[in-house]
Amino acid sequence: MISPLAYIHPEAKIGENVEIAPFVFIDKNVVIGDNNKIMANANILYGSRIGNGNTIFPGAVIGAIPQDLKFRGEESTAEIGDNNLIRENVTINRGTAAKGRTIVGSNNLLMEGVHVAHDALVGNGCIIGNSTKMAGEIVIDDNAIVSANVLMHQFCHVGSHVMIQGGCRFSKDIPPYIIAGREPIAFSGINIIGLRRRGFANEVIESIHNAYRIIYQSGLNTTEALKKIEDEFEKSPEIDYIINFIRNSERGIIK
Repeated sequence: MISPLAYIHPEAKIGENVEIAPFVFIDKNVVIGDNNKIMANANILYGSRIGNGNTIFPGAVIGAIPQDLKFRGEESTAEIGDNNLIRENVTINRGTAAKGRTIVGSNNLLMEGVHVAHDALVGNGCIIGNSTKMAGEIVIDDNAIVSANVLMHQFCHVGSHVMIQGGCRFSKDIPPYIIAGREPIAFSGINIIGLRRRGFANEVIESIHNAYRIIYQSGLNTTEALKKIEDEFEKSPEIDYIINFIRNSERGIIK
């Protein structure tokens, strides 16, 4: 059902079975897929691309221009996947010339007041807590949990299956499978409960745990620690992911 009190630009493309509440604004150059629910006072602006089965709550703004003074009006997009819950007052800006698009994947929960800045990439199955703010060009891999009021510096990378404590701020990368917390933010162990809930076998969890013991507790520098893991550990997707994540980190990882 589309309310007669909503504004939909004639050039916008709306899929089937889309519910649009009163006072929704949908701009031109917008594509919205099937089975979406858009609640009152949401704004879907120029360049937005929304998949199927999403619920967008009151006050959300998708596709606003970047809060970046380098932006010069270039064509760019804000792309949302499928089956996301985008809660009240979430803002997702579109991209800049740097990457051209901001992407939020599928099956995510973005709680009230979350900000996703220009050219960010949020993967699938993530939970982002209330009022967390992501700066430009950050990357969050799949199944990460970021608690409330977290501040993320631009260009940071957060690994899969991470749990980040509420109220943290960070300017370095957070490698996969760990818990990060305290002030200043630091490695606080591996996310054992989260990994078990996701079906990781005990031997895999133990291997991850042993790898991080070498990285954080052996006294070796990062290069030496990664070499030791490569030499001594049986190869697995999880260990390869940890090694490649840390080795390719441009900002360095948290302590």
